Amino acid sequence: MNESLMTIGAPTPVVSVKPVVLPAPGRGQDLHVRVSAPTTGHELPVVVFSHGFGESLNGYAPLADFWTAHGFAVIQPTHLDSRTLNLPPDDPRTPLIWRSRVEDLKRVLDRLDLVEDAVPGLAGRLDRGRVAVAGHSWGAQTASMLLGARVLDAEGVPGEDMSDPRVTAGVLLALTGRGGADLAPFAAEHFPFMNPGFAEMTTSALMVAGDKDQSLLSVRGPDWFTDAYHMSPGGKSLLTLFGAEHSLGGISGYNVTETTDENPERVALLQRVTWAYLRHALGIEDSAWSAARTALADGGHPLGRIESR
Repeated sequence: MNESLMTIGAPTPVVSVKPVVLPAPGRGQDLHVRVSAPTTGHELPVVVFSHGFGESLNGYAPLADFWTAHGFAVIQPTHLDSRTLNLPPDDPRTPLIWRSRVEDLKRVLDRLDLVEDAVPGLAGRLDRGRVAVAGHSWGAQTASMLLGARVLDAEGVPGEDMSDPRVTAGVLLALTGRGGADLAPFAAEHFPFMNPGFAEMTTSALMVAGDKDQSLLSVRGPDWFTDAYHMSPGGKSLLTLFGAEHSLGGISGYNVTETTDENPERVALLQRVTWAYLRHALGIEDSAWSAARTALADGGHPLGRIESR
């Protein structure tokens, strides 16, 4: 993406502290988070990021580093499914990790005072009125719950509302789609929480999908990852990345082995578009998002397309 189409200031120095330990009674172990913030600036908007299956607070540096260097505070919890924790499959917490993940994000929001105090120079600099959630893959499903998505039961009845009014925007990267007959047999048997309902997902969000992302969890093609955009209420946008698979060019880390579609230009585009969207959705400024939408309208850009509804 030609940077002249979207004005972005020079990156600023950042500070990152890990692990910041948040007490978590009843979780089985305290919640460890990574907190990153620019060294200068006040009223910093906050992004709480939920990692994909098996990842940890150490992942997704291409996004966390970019957002932080351009004005956001980014908080990354390590969920119980992380390979760094190595929970055995028969751990009694395993069947409900999907709920624990949502509770982890809410616990971060509950303990922002502790988060601020744990990072030198951060106290009093977070803007509690500008909070977004983001996530990739399972993390996108986790983040979507705070935006109003529900888990449907076998009869299609929505489950508990786990939305959070403190969150006013979301970025959902490779968010899985409908359950039921759209799931592969293995997923239907082992992941009952993969039956989302998006009708109540009213909070503003940007969905990002790769048009070559073929999931083993679904019998459908890459369009499965666009369901939330089409099935949720308005106020949503969809960035479709051309040629992208599940790693969306390599967002889970620098030179990580699970990236199957490494593409630095794609990652650079994603960094800038998500940054612009967050600034728009959190009410900071609109010019960068408007420039991004213009540049990526109607499929005329070689890397992707943005549509909104």
